[in-house]
Amino acid sequence: MAGSAALRDDAHAMQGELAQLRHRLHRRPEVGLQLPRTQETVLEALEGLPLEISTGEALTSVTAVLRGGRPGPAVLLRGDMDALPVQEETGFDFTSEVDGVMHACGHDLHTAMLAGAARLLSAHRDQLAGDVVFMFQPGEEGCDGAGKMLAEGVLDAAGTRVSSAYGMHVMSSAIPPAQFITRPGPLMAAADELRVVVRGAGGHGSAPHLARDPISVAAQLVGDLQTLITRRFNAFDPVVLTVGSFHAGTMRNIIPDEARFQATVRSFSAAAREQMRVESVRLCESVAAAYGMEVDAQYLEEYPVTVNDADHAAFAAGVAADVFGDERYAPMVHPQTGAEDFSRVLAAVPGCYLFLGAAMGEDWQTAPNNHSPRARFTDSVLSDGVLLHAELAVRALERDSAGEAVGAAVAG
Repeated sequence: MAGSAALRDDAHAMQGELAQLRHRLHRRPEVGLQLPRTQETVLEALEGLPLEISTGEALTSVTAVLRGGRPGPAVLLRGDMDALPVQEETGFDFTSEVDGVMHACGHDLHTAMLAGAARLLSAHRDQLAGDVVFMFQPGEEGCDGAGKMLAEGVLDAAGTRVSSAYGMHVMSSAIPPAQFITRPGPLMAAADELRVVVRGAGGHGSAPHLARDPISVAAQLVGDLQTLITRRFNAFDPVVLTVGSFHAGTMRNIIPDEARFQATVRSFSAAAREQMRVESVRLCESVAAAYGMEVDAQYLEEYPVTVNDADHAAFAAGVAADVFGDERYAPMVHPQTGAEDFSRVLAAVPGCYLFLGAAMGEDWQTAPNNHSPRARFTDSVLSDGVLLHAELAVRALERDSAGEAVGAAVAG
């Protein structure tokens, strides 16, 4: 294993402080774009460091810029800070003190690791051939906090556009503890919403021929949309559609005027996403018209595909294997159907997003997964997450500085 021994030693030395910070964040979770207590905790954790700190206007974000000891480009490291509306059932002695809110996706670890990386790199800023932008982001869980931070200029916080960006997500299951994984190309799916309202004509359940039953049409559409995917889309460019909400009627013998459902749609290419946008709406309109009904079908785009630049993914994988050993890194075979608003960052600048196994104990294959009220993440990976953040920043700046020098020589 290579890497800076000083970085490694200092990262491991802060393990206790990292756990304390993580527990503090875990006890006081907040949801959405406004996380005032979380922001306050982050600012306290960064206090005294040689950082240029700014806070968001539309959201309680924190952006911190560390100027390196040598001139060069800037790289971005990101950690999301928000929790979920979930009632915790982990049994931790630092369990959430906020009723109905929990860090069920591990963002408390992300925040602690990024704060630790800011402290570690501040102590070793002489190694930096450029600047580091630390992006503490609210609102990843369905609020597009990344998009709002981009709109407020986080990519240019150092004065120039960052040359690359990196992020990391812990997993409470599915990955062996302390193992890093990633892949080039599509890493996570695009996420969109299909919202459908079928409008018929209400009547008595005993005489459906005198009414227009929107429930039967809406129910047919739930099945027809699955058939659309299997018969109109390439199996090697997959699409996933799940209807998670279906509402109609008030009584068993009353045909209502309307039925409505909502679905989440996941895709892995711009072509499949666009095809789904067009054909799902057309299917709904055609089926409803066949039964003499009207439909309001809306396809609402939410997050694009999270795409790792192939070169940067290979670089990040190499750093993980070099710093922690080959046994601690494994290539990720298939992308995940979850979505991530870090996709906004990677659509603007090249970079890589990784996953880190953080399951507690040996039952990582059957442990409750992210978003579960019983999701348990181990503190033991905190210092490793800090170290990888730091090594990625140091090495990416060296790499990007070399690339700039070559580019300038060629241009000259």
